[in-house]
Amino acid sequence: MVSRVIPVDPFDLVIFGGTGDLAQRKILPALFRRFRGGQMPTGARIIGAARASMDTDAYRAFVMSALQEFSGDGSAQEIADFLSRIHYVILDADGDTGWSTLRGFFDQDDEFDEANPPVRVFYFSVRPRLFGGLAERLYRYGMAKGGRIVVEKPFGNDLETARTLNQMLAAYFHESQIYRIDHYLGKETVQNLMAIRFGNMLFEPLWNSQYVDHIQITVAETVDVEGREDYYDRAGAMRDMMQNHLMQLLCLIAMEPPAKFDSDAVRDEKLKVIRALDPVQPHHIVRGQYSGDADVGLPSYRDTVGNQRSTTESYVALKAHVSNWRWAGTPFYLRTGKRLVARSSVINVMFKDAPHSIFGADAGRHANLLTIRLQPNEGITLQVTIKEPGQGGMRLVDVPLDMSFAEALGKEGSHPADAYERLIMDVIRGNQTLFMRGDEVEAAWAWTDPVIAGWTARGDVPKPYDSASIGPGDADLLMRRDGREWRGIRP
Repeated sequence: MVSRVIPVDPFDLVIFGGTGDLAQRKILPALFRRFRGGQMPTGARIIGAARASMDTDAYRAFVMSALQEFSGDGSAQEIADFLSRIHYVILDADGDTGWSTLRGFFDQDDEFDEANPPVRVFYFSVRPRLFGGLAERLYRYGMAKGGRIVVEKPFGNDLETARTLNQMLAAYFHESQIYRIDHYLGKETVQNLMAIRFGNMLFEPLWNSQYVDHIQITVAETVDVEGREDYYDRAGAMRDMMQNHLMQLLCLIAMEPPAKFDSDAVRDEKLKVIRALDPVQPHHIVRGQYSGDADVGLPSYRDTVGNQRSTTESYVALKAHVSNWRWAGTPFYLRTGKRLVARSSVINVMFKDAPHSIFGADAGRHANLLTIRLQPNEGITLQVTIKEPGQGGMRLVDVPLDMSFAEALGKEGSHPADAYERLIMDVIRGNQTLFMRGDEVEAAWAWTDPVIAGWTARGDVPKPYDSASIGPGDADLLMRRDGREWRGIRP
Protein backbone atom coordinates (compact mmCIF):
# COMPACT_ATOMS: atom_id res chain seq x y z
CA MET A 1 0.00 0.00 0.00
CA VAL A 2 1.43 3.36 -1.04
CA SER A 3 0.46 6.46 0.93
CA ARG A 4 -0.61 9.52 -0.99
CA VAL A 5 1.35 12.72 -0.43
CA ILE A 6 -1.00 15.70 -0.24
CA PRO A 7 0.88 18.85 -1.26
CA VAL A 8 0.71 22.08 0.71
CA ASP A 9 1.05 25.67 -0.40
CA PRO A 10 4.40 27.47 -0.11
CA PHE A 11 4.89 28.66 3.45
CA ASP A 12 7.13 30.48 5.88
CA LEU A 13 7.56 28.83 9.27
CA VAL A 14 9.24 30.74 12.09
CA ILE A 15 10.41 28.68 15.07
CA PHE A 16 10.71 30.84 18.18
CA GLY A 17 13.09 28.90 20.37
CA GLY A 18 14.77 27.57 17.25
CA THR A 19 17.83 26.36 19.17
CA GLY A 20 15.83 24.66 21.93
CA ASP A 21 15.38 21.00 22.73
CA LEU A 22 11.94 20.65 21.15
CA ALA A 23 13.10 22.22 17.89
CA GLN A 24 16.17 20.01 17.84
CA ARG A 25 14.46 16.72 18.68
CA LYS A 26 11.04 17.06 17.08
CA ILE A 27 10.23 20.09 14.94
CA LEU A 28 13.25 20.21 12.65
CA PRO A 29 13.45 16.43 12.08
CA ALA A 30 9.70 16.38 11.36
CA LEU A 31 10.08 19.13 8.75
CA PHE A 32 13.01 17.31 7.17
CA ARG A 33 11.01 14.09 6.85
CA ARG A 34 8.19 16.01 5.15
CA PHE A 35 10.80 17.55 2.85
CA ARG A 36 12.07 14.09 1.96
CA GLY A 37 8.49 12.96 1.44
CA GLY A 38 8.00 15.59 -1.24
CA GLN A 39 5.63 17.72 0.82
CA MET A 40 7.69 20.89 1.14
CA PRO A 41 7.09 23.02 -1.95
CA THR A 42 9.60 25.23 -3.69
CA GLY A 43 9.77 28.58 -1.95
CA ALA A 44 9.07 27.26 1.54
CA ARG A 45 11.31 28.79 4.21
CA ILE A 46 12.10 27.79 7.78
CA ILE A 47 13.36 30.60 10.00
CA GLY A 48 14.91 29.84 13.36
CA ALA A 49 14.64 32.66 15.91
CA ALA A 50 16.43 32.58 19.24
CA ARG A 51 18.77 34.57 21.49
CA ALA A 52 21.85 32.48 20.64
CA SER A 53 24.46 34.54 18.83
CA MET A 54 25.02 32.85 15.47
CA ASP A 55 24.51 33.50 11.79
CA THR A 56 22.55 31.47 9.27
CA ASP A 57 25.54 29.28 8.36
CA ALA A 58 26.11 28.39 12.00
CA TYR A 59 22.42 27.66 12.47
CA ARG A 60 22.41 25.40 9.43
CA ALA A 61 25.28 23.47 11.02
CA PHE A 62 23.19 23.19 14.19
CA VAL A 63 20.23 21.91 12.17
CA MET A 64 22.39 19.38 10.33
CA SER A 65 23.64 18.04 13.67
CA ALA A 66 20.05 17.73 14.90
CA LEU A 67 19.02 15.83 11.77
CA GLN A 68 21.96 13.45 12.04
CA GLU A 69 21.13 12.68 15.67
CA PHE A 70 17.34 12.63 15.66
CA SER A 71 16.27 11.92 12.09
CA GLY A 72 18.62 9.06 11.30
CA ASP A 73 18.11 9.05 7.54
CA GLY A 74 18.53 11.19 4.47
CA SER A 75 21.32 11.49 1.96
CA ALA A 76 23.94 14.22 2.04
CA GLN A 77 22.24 15.85 -0.97
CA GLU A 78 18.82 15.79 0.69
CA ILE A 79 20.23 17.38 3.83
CA ALA A 80 22.01 20.05 1.77
CA ASP A 81 18.84 20.85 -0.17
CA PHE A 82 16.83 21.07 3.05
CA LEU A 83 19.41 23.33 4.70
CA SER A 84 19.13 25.76 1.81
CA ARG A 85 15.60 26.50 3.10
CA ILE A 86 16.90 27.34 6.59
CA HIS A 87 17.47 30.89 7.88
CA TYR A 88 18.21 32.37 11.28
CA VAL A 89 17.45 35.56 13.20
CA ILE A 90 18.92 36.58 16.55
CA LEU A 91 15.82 37.62 18.48
CA ASP A 92 14.88 38.50 22.04
CA ALA A 93 11.41 37.25 22.96
CA ASP A 94 11.35 39.62 25.96
CA GLY A 95 12.62 42.67 24.10
CA ASP A 96 12.72 44.26 20.66
CA THR A 97 16.05 42.92 19.41
CA GLY A 98 15.72 41.19 16.05
CA TRP A 99 12.05 41.86 15.39
CA SER A 100 12.68 44.32 12.57
CA THR A 101 15.03 41.79 10.98
CA LEU A 102 12.36 39.11 11.20
CA ARG A 103 9.81 41.51 9.74
CA GLY A 104 12.16 42.00 6.82
CA PHE A 105 11.53 38.45 5.66
CA PHE A 106 7.94 39.45 4.93
CA ASP A 107 8.37 42.99 3.60
CA GLN A 108 7.86 41.81 0.04
CA ASP A 109 4.29 40.88 1.03
CA ASP A 110 3.11 44.42 1.77
CA GLU A 111 0.20 43.99 -0.65
CA PHE A 112 -1.73 41.50 1.45
CA ASP A 113 -4.18 39.41 -0.59
CA GLU A 114 -7.20 38.78 1.64
CA ALA A 115 -8.57 36.14 -0.73
CA ASN A 116 -5.30 34.22 -0.96
CA PRO A 117 -3.10 35.22 2.00
CA PRO A 118 0.46 33.90 2.31
CA VAL A 119 0.92 30.99 4.70
CA ARG A 120 2.89 32.23 7.71
CA VAL A 121 3.29 29.98 10.74
CA PHE A 122 4.86 31.11 14.01
CA TYR A 123 5.75 28.19 16.26
CA PHE A 124 6.05 29.17 19.94
CA SER A 125 8.60 26.56 21.00
CA VAL A 126 9.32 28.48 24.20
CA ARG A 127 8.16 28.67 27.81
CA PRO A 128 4.47 29.60 28.18
CA ARG A 129 5.33 32.82 30.04
CA LEU A 130 6.68 34.16 26.71
CA PHE A 131 3.53 33.46 24.70
CA GLY A 132 1.84 36.78 25.43
CA GLY A 133 4.92 38.84 24.60
CA LEU A 134 5.49 36.99 21.33
CA ALA A 135 1.87 37.47 20.29
CA GLU A 136 1.98 41.19 21.11
CA ARG A 137 5.22 41.78 19.17
CA LEU A 138 4.00 39.84 16.14
CA TYR A 139 0.99 42.14 16.12
CA ARG A 140 2.97 45.30 16.74
CA TYR A 141 5.51 44.53 14.03
CA GLY A 142 2.80 43.79 11.48
CA MET A 143 3.16 40.02 11.19
CA ALA A 144 -0.08 38.88 12.86
CA LYS A 145 -2.43 39.53 9.95
CA GLY A 146 -3.21 36.19 8.34
CA GLY A 147 -0.58 34.43 10.45
CA ARG A 148 -1.03 31.21 12.41
CA ILE A 149 0.54 30.61 15.80
CA VAL A 150 1.34 27.21 17.29
CA VAL A 151 1.52 26.96 21.08
CA GLU A 152 2.76 23.96 23.04
CA LYS A 153 1.28 22.67 26.29
CA PRO A 154 0.92 23.37 29.12
CA PHE A 155 -2.01 25.60 28.22
CA GLY A 156 -2.00 27.09 31.70
CA ASN A 157 -1.73 25.11 34.94
CA ASP A 158 -5.30 25.72 36.14
CA LEU A 159 -8.52 27.32 34.89
CA GLU A 160 -7.48 30.85 35.84
CA THR A 161 -4.11 30.72 34.07
CA ALA A 162 -5.68 29.02 31.04
CA ARG A 163 -8.22 31.83 30.75
CA THR A 164 -5.49 34.42 31.10
CA LEU A 165 -3.44 32.74 28.38
CA ASN A 166 -6.44 32.52 26.06
CA GLN A 167 -7.21 36.19 26.63
CA MET A 168 -3.61 37.22 25.91
CA LEU A 169 -3.58 35.33 22.62
CA ALA A 170 -7.10 36.48 21.68
CA ALA A 171 -6.02 40.11 22.04
CA TYR A 172 -3.87 39.75 18.91
CA PHE A 173 -5.05 36.61 17.09
CA HIS A 174 -8.45 35.20 16.21
CA GLU A 175 -9.26 31.70 17.48
CA SER A 176 -9.04 30.46 13.89
CA GLN A 177 -5.35 31.48 13.89
CA ILE A 178 -4.41 29.67 17.13
CA TYR A 179 -3.22 26.06 17.05
CA ARG A 180 -2.80 24.48 20.50
CA ILE A 181 -0.73 21.43 19.74
CA ASP A 182 -1.06 18.15 21.64
CA HIS A 183 1.22 15.65 19.92
CA TYR A 184 -0.94 12.75 21.10
CA LEU A 185 -3.67 13.82 18.70
CA GLY A 186 -1.25 13.49 15.79
CA LYS A 187 -0.61 9.80 16.35
CA GLU A 188 -1.87 7.57 13.56
CA THR A 189 -3.87 5.31 15.84
CA VAL A 190 -5.45 8.21 17.73
CA GLN A 191 -6.86 9.52 14.50
CA ASN A 192 -7.96 6.01 13.65
CA LEU A 193 -10.31 6.15 16.64
CA MET A 194 -12.64 8.28 14.55
CA ALA A 195 -12.24 6.06 11.49
CA ILE A 196 -12.98 2.94 13.52
CA ARG A 197 -16.06 4.44 15.11
CA PHE A 198 -17.58 6.46 12.31
CA GLY A 199 -16.35 4.53 9.28
CA ASN A 200 -17.55 1.07 10.31
CA MET A 201 -21.15 0.04 10.78
CA LEU A 202 -19.81 -2.88 12.83
CA PHE A 203 -18.92 -0.85 15.93
CA GLU A 204 -21.04 2.28 16.18
CA PRO A 205 -24.38 0.55 16.97
CA LEU A 206 -22.65 -1.17 19.91
CA TRP A 207 -20.79 1.94 21.11
CA ASN A 208 -22.96 2.75 24.13
CA SER A 209 -23.81 1.74 27.69
CA GLN A 210 -26.16 -1.02 26.57
CA TYR A 211 -23.29 -3.07 25.18
CA VAL A 212 -20.08 -1.64 26.68
CA ASP A 213 -19.30 -2.70 30.25
CA HIS A 214 -16.42 -0.25 30.80
CA ILE A 215 -13.51 1.44 29.05
CA GLN A 216 -9.88 1.58 30.20
CA ILE A 217 -7.38 4.18 28.97
CA THR A 218 -3.75 3.60 29.95
CA VAL A 219 -0.69 5.72 29.16
CA ALA A 220 2.29 4.08 30.85
CA GLU A 221 5.87 5.31 30.67
CA THR A 222 9.11 3.64 31.73
CA VAL A 223 11.02 6.91 31.96
CA ASP A 224 11.23 9.25 34.94
CA VAL A 225 10.76 13.02 34.77
CA GLU A 226 13.56 13.27 32.18
CA GLY A 227 15.24 16.52 33.17
CA ARG A 228 11.96 18.36 33.77
CA GLU A 229 12.26 18.19 37.55
CA ASP A 230 11.25 21.77 38.33
CA TYR A 231 8.25 21.78 35.99
CA TYR A 232 7.06 18.29 36.85
CA ASP A 233 7.18 18.76 40.62
CA ARG A 234 4.86 21.73 40.18
CA ALA A 235 2.58 19.93 37.71
CA GLY A 236 2.40 16.22 38.47
CA ALA A 237 0.75 13.50 36.43
CA MET A 238 -2.73 15.02 36.70
CA ARG A 239 -1.75 18.30 35.06
CA ASP A 240 0.97 16.90 32.78
CA MET A 241 -0.93 13.95 31.30
CA MET A 242 -4.47 13.43 32.57
CA GLN A 243 -5.84 16.91 31.88
CA ASN A 244 -4.74 16.88 28.24
CA HIS A 245 -3.53 13.61 26.68
CA LEU A 246 -5.91 11.21 28.43
CA MET A 247 -8.73 13.74 28.35
CA GLN A 248 -8.41 13.94 24.57
CA LEU A 249 -8.45 10.16 24.23
CA LEU A 250 -11.56 9.99 26.40
CA CYS A 251 -13.26 12.61 24.22
CA LEU A 252 -12.51 10.76 20.99
CA ILE A 253 -13.82 7.51 22.46
CA ALA A 254 -16.98 9.01 24.00
CA MET A 255 -17.97 11.77 21.55
CA GLU A 256 -21.09 11.71 19.40
CA PRO A 257 -20.69 11.49 15.61
CA PRO A 258 -20.03 15.00 14.28
CA ALA A 259 -22.18 16.23 11.42
CA LYS A 260 -19.07 16.38 9.24
CA PHE A 261 -15.34 15.90 9.59
CA ASP A 262 -14.19 19.46 10.08
CA SER A 263 -12.48 21.24 12.92
CA ASP A 264 -15.39 22.95 14.65
CA ALA A 265 -17.82 20.04 14.24
CA VAL A 266 -15.35 17.60 15.81
CA ARG A 267 -14.32 19.97 18.59
CA ASP A 268 -17.94 20.83 19.39
CA GLU A 269 -18.60 17.15 20.11
CA LYS A 270 -15.43 16.78 22.19
CA LEU A 271 -16.43 19.80 24.26
CA LYS A 272 -19.82 18.21 24.99
CA VAL A 273 -18.06 15.17 26.45
CA ILE A 274 -15.92 17.25 28.80
CA ARG A 275 -18.94 19.23 29.98
CA ALA A 276 -20.82 15.98 30.60
CA LEU A 277 -18.14 14.59 32.92
CA ASP A 278 -19.28 14.13 36.51
CA PRO A 279 -17.07 15.45 39.33
CA VAL A 280 -14.62 12.74 40.40
CA GLN A 281 -15.32 11.36 43.85
CA PRO A 282 -12.38 11.20 46.31
CA HIS A 283 -12.61 7.40 46.62
CA HIS A 284 -12.37 7.13 42.82
CA ILE A 285 -8.85 8.62 42.69
CA VAL A 286 -5.50 6.94 43.35
CA ARG A 287 -2.21 8.85 43.35
CA GLY A 288 1.23 7.29 43.42
CA GLN A 289 4.90 8.23 43.55
CA TYR A 290 7.66 5.91 42.37
CA SER A 291 10.27 4.60 44.79
CA GLY A 292 13.93 4.11 44.08
CA ASP A 293 15.92 0.93 43.62
CA ALA A 294 19.36 1.18 45.17
CA ASP A 295 20.42 -2.20 43.73
CA VAL A 296 20.31 -0.88 40.17
CA GLY A 297 20.98 2.77 40.94
CA LEU A 298 17.49 4.12 40.30
CA PRO A 299 16.67 7.19 42.39
CA SER A 300 13.24 7.72 43.89
CA TYR A 301 10.94 10.45 42.64
CA ARG A 302 11.86 12.64 45.60
CA ASP A 303 15.56 12.11 44.96
CA THR A 304 15.07 12.91 41.28
CA VAL A 305 13.33 16.23 41.90
CA GLY A 306 15.50 17.09 44.93
CA ASN A 307 12.55 17.51 47.28
CA GLN A 308 12.25 14.93 50.06
CA ARG A 309 8.87 16.31 51.13
CA SER A 310 7.30 16.33 47.68
CA THR A 311 3.67 15.19 47.55
CA THR A 312 3.49 15.44 43.76
CA GLU A 313 2.12 12.37 42.02
CA SER A 314 4.03 10.56 39.28
CA TYR A 315 1.03 8.24 38.85
CA VAL A 316 -2.69 8.82 38.88
CA ALA A 317 -5.64 6.53 38.26
CA LEU A 318 -9.28 7.53 38.42
CA LYS A 319 -12.81 6.47 37.60
CA ALA A 320 -14.86 8.90 35.52
CA HIS A 321 -18.46 8.99 34.35
CA VAL A 322 -19.89 10.72 31.28
CA SER A 323 -23.45 11.67 32.15
CA ASN A 324 -25.30 11.54 28.88
CA TRP A 325 -27.72 9.16 27.17
CA ARG A 326 -25.00 7.20 25.40
CA TRP A 327 -22.74 6.49 28.39
CA ALA A 328 -24.88 6.70 31.53
CA GLY A 329 -23.73 3.93 33.87
CA THR A 330 -20.58 2.99 31.92
CA PRO A 331 -17.40 3.84 33.85
CA PHE A 332 -14.20 5.10 32.23
CA TYR A 333 -11.02 4.08 34.07
CA LEU A 334 -7.99 6.24 33.29
CA ARG A 335 -4.42 5.75 34.49
CA THR A 336 -1.02 7.15 33.69
CA GLY A 337 2.34 6.98 35.38
CA LYS A 338 6.09 7.17 35.10
CA ARG A 339 8.71 4.50 35.85
CA LEU A 340 6.24 1.69 35.14
CA VAL A 341 6.93 -1.81 33.87
CA ALA A 342 6.51 -1.01 30.16
CA ARG A 343 5.90 1.84 27.74
CA SER A 344 2.38 1.45 26.51
CA SER A 345 -0.52 3.64 25.43
CA VAL A 346 -3.65 1.60 24.94
CA ILE A 347 -7.44 1.86 25.02
CA ASN A 348 -9.46 -1.20 26.00
CA VAL A 349 -13.18 -1.26 25.26
CA MET A 350 -14.67 -4.12 27.28
CA PHE A 351 -18.04 -5.27 26.02
CA LYS A 352 -20.63 -6.86 28.27
CA ASP A 353 -21.11 -10.60 28.62
CA ALA A 354 -23.72 -12.27 26.47
CA PRO A 355 -27.06 -12.03 28.29
CA HIS A 356 -27.39 -15.82 28.37
CA SER A 357 -24.85 -18.57 27.82
CA ILE A 358 -26.14 -21.68 26.08
CA PHE A 359 -22.91 -23.55 26.79
CA GLY A 360 -23.27 -24.07 30.53
CA ALA A 361 -21.13 -23.15 33.51
CA ASP A 362 -18.15 -25.21 32.36
CA ALA A 363 -17.67 -22.93 29.36
CA GLY A 364 -16.70 -20.07 31.68
CA ARG A 365 -17.31 -16.37 31.21
CA HIS A 366 -16.28 -14.75 27.97
CA ALA A 367 -16.59 -11.23 26.60
CA ASN A 368 -15.48 -9.31 23.56
CA LEU A 369 -12.67 -6.80 23.95
CA LEU A 370 -11.54 -4.17 21.49
CA THR A 371 -7.95 -3.09 22.14
CA ILE A 372 -6.56 -0.03 20.37
CA ARG A 373 -2.77 0.20 20.73
CA LEU A 374 -1.48 3.74 20.33
CA GLN A 375 2.19 3.00 21.05
CA PRO A 376 4.32 1.07 20.56
CA ASN A 377 3.34 -1.53 17.92
CA GLU A 378 0.36 0.53 16.75
CA GLY A 379 -2.64 -1.56 15.85
CA ILE A 380 -6.06 -2.90 16.76
CA THR A 381 -7.07 -6.21 18.30
CA LEU A 382 -10.61 -7.59 18.64
CA GLN A 383 -10.97 -10.44 21.10
CA VAL A 384 -13.65 -12.93 20.10
CA THR A 385 -14.85 -16.19 21.60
CA ILE A 386 -14.47 -19.44 19.65
CA LYS A 387 -14.51 -23.15 20.29
CA GLU A 388 -11.20 -24.54 21.43
CA PRO A 389 -9.94 -27.01 18.80
CA GLY A 390 -9.97 -30.69 19.69
CA GLN A 391 -12.22 -33.42 20.98
CA GLY A 392 -14.12 -33.46 24.24
CA GLY A 393 -17.09 -31.16 24.04
CA MET A 394 -17.69 -27.47 23.66
CA ARG A 395 -14.83 -25.67 25.35
CA LEU A 396 -14.63 -21.94 24.66
CA VAL A 397 -11.51 -19.78 24.42
CA ASP A 398 -10.88 -16.12 23.62
CA VAL A 399 -8.63 -15.41 20.65
CA PRO A 400 -7.51 -12.11 19.11
CA LEU A 401 -8.22 -10.91 15.62
CA ASP A 402 -5.10 -8.79 15.32
CA MET A 403 -4.38 -6.02 12.88
CA SER A 404 -0.89 -4.72 13.34
CA PHE A 405 -0.31 -1.65 11.20
CA ALA A 406 3.18 -2.92 10.38
CA GLU A 407 1.80 -6.11 8.88
CA ALA A 408 -1.45 -4.86 7.36
CA LEU A 409 -0.20 -1.65 5.80
CA GLY A 410 3.34 -2.56 4.82
CA LYS A 411 6.06 0.07 4.91
CA GLU A 412 3.69 2.91 5.78
CA GLY A 413 2.28 0.90 8.69
CA SER A 414 5.65 -0.05 10.13
CA HIS A 415 6.87 3.55 9.96
CA PRO A 416 3.85 5.78 10.50
CA ALA A 417 4.42 9.49 10.20
CA ASP A 418 5.60 11.15 13.38
CA ALA A 419 2.86 13.10 15.15
CA TYR A 420 4.72 16.38 14.67
CA GLU A 421 4.99 15.79 10.93
CA ARG A 422 1.24 15.43 10.59
CA LEU A 423 0.33 18.26 12.92
CA ILE A 424 2.73 20.79 11.42
CA MET A 425 1.42 20.01 7.94
CA ASP A 426 -2.13 20.46 9.26
CA VAL A 427 -1.18 23.92 10.55
CA ILE A 428 0.16 24.82 7.11
CA ARG A 429 -3.07 23.55 5.52
CA GLY A 430 -5.13 25.54 8.00
CA ASN A 431 -6.83 22.42 9.40
CA GLN A 432 -7.56 22.78 13.14
CA THR A 433 -9.36 19.46 13.64
CA LEU A 434 -6.56 17.90 15.71
CA PHE A 435 -5.90 21.01 17.78
CA MET A 436 -7.59 22.06 21.02
CA ARG A 437 -9.90 25.05 20.99
CA GLY A 438 -9.79 27.65 23.77
CA ASP A 439 -13.15 26.73 25.29
CA GLU A 440 -12.14 23.06 25.22
CA VAL A 441 -8.98 23.81 27.21
CA GLU A 442 -10.93 25.81 29.79
CA ALA A 443 -13.58 23.09 30.15
CA ALA A 444 -10.86 20.50 30.78
CA TRP A 445 -9.33 22.64 33.53
CA ALA A 446 -12.77 23.30 35.04
CA TRP A 447 -13.11 19.53 35.52
CA THR A 448 -9.49 19.01 36.66
CA ASP A 449 -9.13 21.84 39.19
CA PRO A 450 -11.63 20.47 41.77
CA VAL A 451 -9.84 17.10 41.70
CA ILE A 452 -6.51 18.73 42.56
CA ALA A 453 -8.09 21.11 45.07
CA GLY A 454 -9.77 18.17 46.78
CA TRP A 455 -6.67 16.12 47.46
CA THR A 456 -4.77 19.26 48.45
CA ALA A 457 -7.43 20.15 51.03
CA ARG A 458 -7.45 16.59 52.36
CA GLY A 459 -3.67 16.52 52.62
CA ASP A 460 -3.48 13.31 50.58
CA VAL A 461 -0.01 11.83 50.13
CA PRO A 462 0.72 9.70 47.03
CA LYS A 463 1.11 5.97 47.60
CA PRO A 464 4.63 4.67 46.94
CA TYR A 465 5.09 2.12 44.17
CA ASP A 466 8.11 0.18 42.95
CA SER A 467 9.94 1.18 39.81
CA ALA A 468 9.21 -1.15 36.88
CA SER A 469 5.88 -2.14 38.44
CA ILE A 470 2.28 -1.62 37.34
CA GLY A 471 1.77 1.16 39.91
CA PRO A 472 0.40 1.36 43.45
CA GLY A 473 -1.74 -1.48 44.73
CA ASP A 474 -4.60 0.89 45.53
CA ALA A 475 -5.21 1.26 41.79
CA ASP A 476 -6.06 -2.44 41.64
CA LEU A 477 -8.48 -1.97 44.53
CA LEU A 478 -10.18 0.84 42.58
CA MET A 479 -11.13 -1.74 39.96
CA ARG A 480 -11.76 -4.70 42.23
CA ARG A 481 -14.36 -2.79 44.22
CA ASP A 482 -16.36 -2.76 40.99
CA GLY A 483 -15.68 -6.42 40.22
CA ARG A 484 -13.27 -5.55 37.42
CA GLU A 485 -9.52 -5.58 36.85
CA TRP A 486 -6.99 -3.63 34.86
CA ARG A 487 -5.65 -5.10 31.68
CA GLY A 488 -1.94 -5.81 31.86
CA ILE A 489 0.62 -3.17 30.88
CA ARG A 490 2.56 -4.68 27.97
CA PRO A 491 4.90 -3.15 25.39
